[in-house]
Formats: sequence, C-alpha cells, structure tokens
Amino acid sequence: MKTIFPVIFTQTDDIVLVEVPDLGILTEGTDMADAIDMARDAIGLKGITIQDDGEDVPAPSKFNEIDPLKGTFAPDGSGIVSLVDVDFSEYRRRIDNKTVRRNVTLPNWLNLEADKANVNVSRVLQDALMEKLHVSNRM
Repeated sequence: MKTIFPVIFTQTDDIVLVEVPDLGILTEGTDMADAIDMARDAIGLKGITIQDDGEDVPAPSKFNEIDPLKGTFAPDGSGIVSLVDVDFSEYRRRIDNKTVRRNVTLPNWLNLEADKANVNVSRVLQDALMEKLHVSNRM
C-alpha cells in the first residue's frame, strides 16, 4: 500500500534541497527529478528502518499543514511543497535481495529428472512462489 508524504523542495542555484518534515529527512538532488527520486528513496529507507525497529511509521501530515517558509532550507531559496509516494512493501522487496537457505524435500526420481534436464530447482521454486503469492521482485 502506498503512503504519501508531503515534501519541501527548495531550488538553489545548483541543486534542489529536500526536506521530509514528518520523518526528519534532509537530502538533495541534482535537479527536480533527481530530488524526487532521492526523497522517495530516503522515505523508503527510513520507513522500513522504523518498521524493523518494531515501531509504526508516523502518519503523514496533511498537505496544507506543511509551510515551506518554516522549513530547514527556507533561508536557502524559495520552497514548494509537493507529495511523494512510497510503497514500503515494494521498497523492501526491491532492496532486500539477500538469499536464505531453505531445505526442500523432493522425491528422488523428481530430483534426478531435474538434474538430467539441467533445471535450476531454486529458480523454479522462486518463480512458483512469486506466482502463488502474486508478487514480483521488480518495481
């Protein structure tokens, strides 16, 4: 499920400064497109870190509650408020690619057939699980 956070973008002469007040995030981008990507990545990382610590991700403020004139980077330029969406489940799936060893029991005859056909049993199992769970490892 996507969550949408208000973000303050402040354009300077050479970069775009980014603040996500609800999460205490400060970052920057080379241009607006990069700044949006940086904001989304920072929100995703902060959110799953909060979840991993057993806490709830703070609820986003309402769009009209964020005043760019009160932002950290207000002295550096004129800021605008925009919304950036993040799907924490998808973000976690994208960055959590560590492998886990699982034991699988197969009949010997099936294992022999798979070996004979040069079938990667682990890959087949991954594909089948993703299909069964209706998930993808791609964003």
